[in-house]
Amino acid sequence: MSIEEWKRYKEYLNFNPEIGLMVDISRMMFPKDYFDRMEAPMQKAYRDMEALEFGAIANLDEKRMVGHYWLRAPELAPRREITRDIQETLQAIKDFSRKVHTGKIKSQKGKRFSHMLIIGIGGSALGPQFVSDALRTFKDPVRPYFFDNTDPDGFDRVLKEIKGALSKTMTIVISKSGGTIENRNGMLEAKAVYQSRGLRFEKHAVAITEVNSNVDRMAKKEGWIARFPMWNWVGGRTSETSAVGLLPAALQGIDIDALLEGARLCDEVTRKKDSRTNPAALLALMWYHATGGRGKKDMVILPYKDRLQLFPKYLQQLIMESLGKERDLNSQIVNQGISVYGNKGSTDQHAYVQQLREGVNNFFVNFIEVLKDREGHSLMLDGKATSGDFLNAFLQGTRRALGEKGRESITLTTETIDARSIGALIALYERAVGFYASLINVNAYHQPGVEAGKKAAGLVIQLQANALAFLKKEKRKSFTSEEIASAIGAPEEAEMVFKLMEHAASNVDHPIKKLSTEPPFLSRYQYQD
Repeated sequence: MSIEEWKRYKEYLNFNPEIGLMVDISRMMFPKDYFDRMEAPMQKAYRDMEALEFGAIANLDEKRMVGHYWLRAPELAPRREITRDIQETLQAIKDFSRKVHTGKIKSQKGKRFSHMLIIGIGGSALGPQFVSDALRTFKDPVRPYFFDNTDPDGFDRVLKEIKGALSKTMTIVISKSGGTIENRNGMLEAKAVYQSRGLRFEKHAVAITEVNSNVDRMAKKEGWIARFPMWNWVGGRTSETSAVGLLPAALQGIDIDALLEGARLCDEVTRKKDSRTNPAALLALMWYHATGGRGKKDMVILPYKDRLQLFPKYLQQLIMESLGKERDLNSQIVNQGISVYGNKGSTDQHAYVQQLREGVNNFFVNFIEVLKDREGHSLMLDGKATSGDFLNAFLQGTRRALGEKGRESITLTTETIDARSIGALIALYERAVGFYASLINVNAYHQPGVEAGKKAAGLVIQLQANALAFLKKEKRKSFTSEEIASAIGAPEEAEMVFKLMEHAASNVDHPIKKLSTEPPFLSRYQYQD
């Protein structure tokens, strides 16, 4: 490190003792007048965020507020009933978890719950998975497993891990509307497995959903163990401090009060309107500098701690789903966003750092440094350094090696990994995303692209049903995908029909026989009883 680099480090280091976090932006090569030039846009971002926290309608598509910040400071909610709902739900989560841990709430066979199967997708899975992995111990009273897709083989793999503990497994179904296909499929698959083992699903099931949703009505009618609310003002990717994240964490044995406290304190720190001392503002400004406000560079997340290995995956959804938008707030086509990827250090040393240092310079790095290695002493290797010393050296060495080649980086330093620091990290990036969205004039709180994908999937399933019905009707004959598509009145969908028939013929669930031909798209398909 040169003397000039040290001076720049001291000038721009941001330290936040309230949350035990330092943010180093000295390796981002912004010009000297950058903060002055960005002062007006940042002041607008502060006003936008303030309006959000006061209850402005932020998701115009669904005409709803966005209030995940109230989850850790209920008194700030714009309506008393929201404050009351948050407080009552938190207390209900604590009471329920305590009864599970003490055995007052038992499984159908009177056994204490030792496992939980969490069924969710996107934000209702990524947040709980990240927190669970970051804070798990060998003393956790309830061990978590996840259905986070609609992959049959994935279901089977998870169920094999649970093995003979299904009778002691609580299943938590997380679905805001109750209509999310992946969550519904996971629930039905789980329910079938319980029933195949002679167990009643409702005696093991808990719902986290909106009041009066399909899942809520089902859970009430069937008598599930418990129901916890989701609110329409909490988006999936910002739901970790709601029941979505808090219930699984509390059951696992995580200190949810500490997690909420870390998030609350970070919210307080990041409400400051001085960009030089606000860590979330610094992140947003550095993202804007690095990408030109146009997503020109990718964001690489490199946490040097095994407990943070899922953090890049969590941030990928938070950032890309929030910022990846076709149109801005003025309805102009802008195709905005920042691509995010990452891996844990020092695994990245043996993966893609070679390209980061010497390949195309189309990225900037977020290093995440954790000062505390472990509880207690570490082995001194070769009489020189511990394993943690080597991990730290790899981080510092990579940061220097990238800097030598003009590759920019931000370094976040936290003292330790515990519930409080995890809460702070979550809140930090949530607010940074909100600030950056204001800078580029997009709505961070809706996701029309995701909804479009869901609608398209529904059309594909209907197309498959039509194709299978036709083959069943003509079961003594075989047809090419083009012939099937024409027969069902969708000749333009020949390619999709080909894909669907290839899948159907590869699985025993559909009685479709494939008569192979070269090239493959000339193969014929026939219904067989």
